[in-house]
Parts: sequence; C-alpha cells; structure tokens
Amino acid sequence: MEGIMDRRTKSPRRVRLNTMQIVALGFFGVIFLGGVLLWLPVCNRQPIAFIDALFTSVTSVCVTGLVTVVPAEQFTLAGQIVMLLLIQIGGLGVIACMASFFLILGKRISMKGRILIQEAYGLDTLSGLVKFIIRILRGTFIVEGIGAVLYSVQFVPEFGVIKGVWYGIFHSISGFCNAGIDIIGDSSFIRYADSPLVSLTTMFLIVMGGLGFPVWHDIYVTAKKGAGEKGARRRIFTRLGLQSKIVLTMTVFLILFGTVGFFLLEFNNPETMKDMSVPEKVLASAFQSVTTRTAGFASVSQSGLTESSRLLGCILMFVGGSPAGTAGGIKTTTAAMLLLTVLSVLRGRRDTECFGRRIEMDIVRSGLTITVITFTCWLAGVAAMSVFDPKTEFLNLMYEASSAIGTVGLSADLTSHLSRASHAVLMILMYIGRIGPLTMALVLAGKTNKSDKFRELPEKKIMLG
Repeated sequence: MEGIMDRRTKSPRRVRLNTMQIVALGFFGVIFLGGVLLWLPVCNRQPIAFIDALFTSVTSVCVTGLVTVVPAEQFTLAGQIVMLLLIQIGGLGVIACMASFFLILGKRISMKGRILIQEAYGLDTLSGLVKFIIRILRGTFIVEGIGAVLYSVQFVPEFGVIKGVWYGIFHSISGFCNAGIDIIGDSSFIRYADSPLVSLTTMFLIVMGGLGFPVWHDIYVTAKKGAGEKGARRRIFTRLGLQSKIVLTMTVFLILFGTVGFFLLEFNNPETMKDMSVPEKVLASAFQSVTTRTAGFASVSQSGLTESSRLLGCILMFVGGSPAGTAGGIKTTTAAMLLLTVLSVLRGRRDTECFGRRIEMDIVRSGLTITVITFTCWLAGVAAMSVFDPKTEFLNLMYEASSAIGTVGLSADLTSHLSRASHAVLMILMYIGRIGPLTMALVLAGKTNKSDKFRELPEKKIMLG
C-alpha cells in the first residue's frame, strides 16, 4: 500500500517534467527538420548555407522574424510553404499540433495526452480539453481567414489574384502567430505605413494572437453563459477570470503607453515620421507599439529610430505578450504581478492583490524567477554578441538580443551583418524565448526534491536595500 501511495505522489511531478521535455524536444525536432527542408535546392532560388537555413527554421518555429537572408528573394514557393507550416506549428505550439493530429485521424487522446494539454495551457481541469483544442483551431483559422481576406483587398490589386491571395494568407498567418516574417521584400511593411487597411489588420492579428488561447476560452465561455441576460455584454469583463482581466488591462495599457511614447520620441525624426501627417504618425506609432510586443513587422525604419525609441522598444519587447499564446517575452501577467508586488510592499501589505483577489506566493516566486532568468539570458546574449561583434553599436546589439529573446523579430538592419557566432547566440535566445526561460531552466535542472515542503527550518532575517 505504501509503495502505491509513493507512486501516486510522484506521478504528477513526473508528468510535469515530461511535459516540459516534450515541449523542448518537440520544438527542437521541428526546428532541425525545418532547417533540413529549407536547405534543399527545391526550396531555394540560389544556394544557401545550412546555418542560414537553420536560422530561418529557428526564426519561423520560434515565431520571431529575424532573418539572415531575404525570404522573398531566397526561397521558392516550396520554401515559403515550408516556412509557413513552421510558423503555424510554432504559433499553435507542439502540444496543440500533436492533439490536432490525433483529432484529424479520429483517434482518442490518452489520459497522458490530456494531462500534457492541461499543463501546457495552465488549465484547472481535465474535462473539456478536446473542445478547448477544437476552439483553439477554429478560432485560429477564423481570425487568420479574416486577416487573409483583408490583406487580399490590398495585395490582389497590387500583385494579381493568385499572388495577392497567397500574400494575404502568408502574412495573415505570420501576423497572427506573431512571427513578423514577410515575403514582400527587404523593407517589411514600410511601404504600407500610410495604409490603414494593412496597419490595422496587422495590429488586429498581432493582438489576437498575443492575448493567449486561455483568454479566448474564458471570454467565449463567459459570453456564452451570459447570452440572453439583460446587460450581460456590459458586465462581461467583471465576470472574467483574474488572468483574463490582467491580460486585457495590461495589453491596453502597454499599447497606449508605447503609442504615446513612440509618437513623442519620433514626431520630428526625419528618418521615420517627420514627413508624415499627424494621423499617419499616430497610426505608425500605434503599429510600432503593437509590433514590439512580439510581432516583428515594421512600418518605419528600425535603424532610423532614435536611441530613446530603441530603448523603449527593448522594454516593450522584454515584456512581450500573454501566456499560452503566440507571443514571447516575460508576459503581461508576469509584468503586472511584479508591479503589483512592488505596490503592495510600498503600501505595507503582506500579499500581492489584484481585482479583489490575492495572488499566491508561489506564483509571485515563479514570476520573479522568470524575470531574473530572462534578464540573465538576455544579458549573457548581449555580452557574447559584443565580444563576437565588437565594432557594432552596443544599443543595436541590445535591440537585437531583446528582439530575439522576446521572439519579436525587429532589427536595426543588423542581423545579416553579424558574425556566425552572433547568429548562433541569436538562435539560442530565440529558442529559449519561445519555449520559455523557466521551462528551459527546469528541463536542464532535472527533478527537484519535494521533501523541502516538509522541512521546518528556523527563519532568519537579512538586510535588503
């Protein structure tokens, strides 16, 4: 009996570690396979080095957008299709893609598979997981379909029906998955900076992908429960879960904060917005604010940004999007939790509180851990790149490293000019940023001893500050 109880108590930890390992190894496997496919002659218009093919695979699967070659000039239609599949897999995630594969084949998802889905998306229950995956897929394809149609309105008259529709599909998936990879040319969306259709469609896709699938699910379930009730639409926000409230509040705040910041900092910059009208400047500022939180499309020259704007961009890239979505960074919930903890300390309160709820101390500790690990990886990446490319401006290296670990993809026209060693550093940062710094650390650390919970050690105080 004692042996059975031991196995039962150890089981959840074993499954959790297996989940992390499956996510990490799954992404690695898809990246390597994608690199091999993109290296094949059929995928290229001209010969390509394997490291460039691998880099493109990493940036596609990790939905980042940094590139060492120009996709529109380098890859054939076959190569672009491979990239698009890699972006879609990277955006949905390995676990969701595996579950989708089983659903398409009509096979039943095992209990272990259900636990993997539950832990990958931080759900509270094992019930309704198949419906959750179906809603993710349905919502993804609906949003991407809307984006493709809107893009096609712009691209079809410009490039013709077949090419215009293909461009619409590719950039819609790239936008929703927060990849920021384009196949138009080497200047991203700068030519469409004055186009409300392209800019607003791109921002819509980026925000929808960056909210996170659990928030979608919460909004859907809450709206469905309140359907038919008088005034239910006005009360939907108050009925949402705590995570959804934090995500939506932080998303709106960061978009507004970034928009105002870029508008003020770039208003008279001749290399970016000086020659634009005021409405165009507002649109370009909003686009820059949204894309820095982890998309990678650009409507103004990133190398032409002021130093203050690049520093603001680094901050927004570090925060990123929201959990269990297509975005990177430390996530909006982590940033909110840190700010709330600081406010609680300043107010002399013991607990971290938000919307009338207390956030568990384990969550606070995990948030602090994520932030420190992410900052450490970012700092190590910047330091390594400054050694490998000592003649490059340091702020540009910071911008590049922030873009990589935040899976953003914005670059001050620097990526292709860096050394191969720096390319390797960027690939590592993109990989860590996509699977999550905490996941990577726990995978490498292995199993921890849970007996710590039962050890009563004497408390001691140390001085801080």
